[in-house]
Amino acid sequence: MSFLHRLPSWQRSPVLWPAAVFVVLSTIYWLLIAADRYVSEARVVLERSELSGGQTMDFASMIGSATGGHRPDQLLLRDHLRSVDMLKKLEAKLKLRDHYATHGDWLSRLWDTDAPIESLHEYFQSRVNIELDEFSGVLVIGAQAYTPEMARDISAALLAEGERHMNGLGHQLAREQLRFLEQQAEQLGQRVLDSRSAVLAYQNRKGMVSPQATAENIAAIVARLEGQLAELQTRRTGLLSFLQPTAPQVSEVNAQIAAIETQLKQERARLAAPQGATLNKTVEEFQRLQLEAEFAQQMLNTALVALERGRVDATRTLKQVQVLQSANLPEHPLRPRRFYNALVYALAALLIAGVLQLLLAIVRDHKD
Repeated sequence: MSFLHRLPSWQRSPVLWPAAVFVVLSTIYWLLIAADRYVSEARVVLERSELSGGQTMDFASMIGSATGGHRPDQLLLRDHLRSVDMLKKLEAKLKLRDHYATHGDWLSRLWDTDAPIESLHEYFQSRVNIELDEFSGVLVIGAQAYTPEMARDISAALLAEGERHMNGLGHQLAREQLRFLEQQAEQLGQRVLDSRSAVLAYQNRKGMVSPQATAENIAAIVARLEGQLAELQTRRTGLLSFLQPTAPQVSEVNAQIAAIETQLKQERARLAAPQGATLNKTVEEFQRLQLEAEFAQQMLNTALVALERGRVDATRTLKQVQVLQSANLPEHPLRPRRFYNALVYALAALLIAGVLQLLLAIVRDHKD
């Protein structure tokens, strides 16, 4: 009888022996062979630059704003830091391909120094961890490299390029808004000129600088004529108490009353009449033109204020990366976690072997 047949049945299993060999090999790799990787970590929040006076900034308000209105900006920053565009910038600046291909052990390194950008990006994703802490609103950036200096340089470059990108987006939006505001200001300026020209043309056409003042003057004349008419009528009543209606004094008063009534009728007709084309209509049209001119001026003033603010926003730093922890120079390699990985691989191998052994036992029972 061979050596294998003298072993217990569980030791003759075709599953457990490969699992044991895998456990031994993985343990040797993680404990002795796996190359050290250094981790440089930075923690940041994204803040908008506000110019409002009297606004104070403290740590609590900074964290509070980051967890609220700035979360979309934080997510945009996180996605950009993970993107291929960011990888290309880091590759041009730090030569990541050469570093990851010439350092590390044969399993953890980048195997192909001429690997396409897709393969390099996939490898880069495994060496850079960028996550948003939903509770505090802090963006945590962790970069792994085979030397402490490279890990720090990657983390610092991510911070700098991320801030530059977010400001670029803000400036691009500000420039678009600035162009729109400039067009609006130009259109509103032309509208102000047109409305003022309409007011001037109406004044020239009517021959009045201020129809409102003219109407007020005519109204004063009407009031004065009505007063004179009342006095003459009172005087005529007094004369008729002791003179005949045909007396010269009465006839003179009657002539004066008739003249005032005729003048009063004419002045009232200038102010208002059923057929229109009177001074009150002129005043209404003039006031409407004036209101349009004033409204256009107010809109122009508002547009000019917004335009000036847009010019400031287009040049200043709109979004600033507030660094809570700068990219540090690591002194001890935190990756790989040797004992943890060795234990996980061993447990996974034994678990899979146990499941397969159970399946084989079930198959043998069904054959018997």
